[in-house]
Amino acid sequence: MGFISGIGRKLFPSESMRLIRNAGKFPRFQHTKFSYRDLELEVTDFLSVAWQLMEIFEEEELRFNSSAVNPLIYDCGANVGISSLYFKKLFPGAVVKAFEPDPDVFKCLEKNVSRNHIHGIELFQKAIWTENGRLTFSSEGADGGSLVSGSGKKIEVESVRLKDLLGKEKEVDLLKIDIEGAEVDVINDIREELNKVKLLFVEYHSRPGQPQRLDELCHSISSAGFRYYIRSINSSVKNPFVSEMGVSGMDIQLNIHAIR
Repeated sequence: MGFISGIGRKLFPSESMRLIRNAGKFPRFQHTKFSYRDLELEVTDFLSVAWQLMEIFEEEELRFNSSAVNPLIYDCGANVGISSLYFKKLFPGAVVKAFEPDPDVFKCLEKNVSRNHIHGIELFQKAIWTENGRLTFSSEGADGGSLVSGSGKKIEVESVRLKDLLGKEKEVDLLKIDIEGAEVDVINDIREELNKVKLLFVEYHSRPGQPQRLDELCHSISSAGFRYYIRSINSSVKNPFVSEMGVSGMDIQLNIHAIR
């Protein structure tokens, strides 16, 4: 519908893998500038963004169809903006609302939008949550900052209630939620607004020592009229009876696509 040919992995089968292989040349958790296709990017952690480019631009994990000229997309957990930039490549007329609470990461998000002359992306330096206010946020310098995990430097960030935002919308073409462990609470809070959402993407995170709430999340999604598809993105736990923690510090990390 609005897909721009040339984004697909067949034309660029090795760009992201080349970046991943070269990631050792760049120290972790440091600002890095580099070019990717026609984009000039600044990131806080080269390796994590290289994997994002693989997943989003080459594997096209977030590709969708829409008959709308200007679909409305909520990018909750936008990080440095890779998904938002992809959405604008997919649909140049899209209206993207991007939320990122980490101040250092948010600066890169701003630069990546302005430097590439992208219009139609509204940026919010806020954490998506179940209430408006100020909360403690754990910043780890890459794409794993979280309201709920204990790792990383503790900073105070502003939070915004997603339910209130969705309550003002008539329809949302795609709602993407990648908020590092806060997803179940947020989904439960917006259940009454999910009828406005056409497509839903949620990244589910489970950490050892914390309750697993996948069943709760899936129930909320299915009770809102969605059919969901689940794919594991953490296959490092090879022997769960022996070791339950993967290299990411999570025992389960899943991509969940929900459609009607």
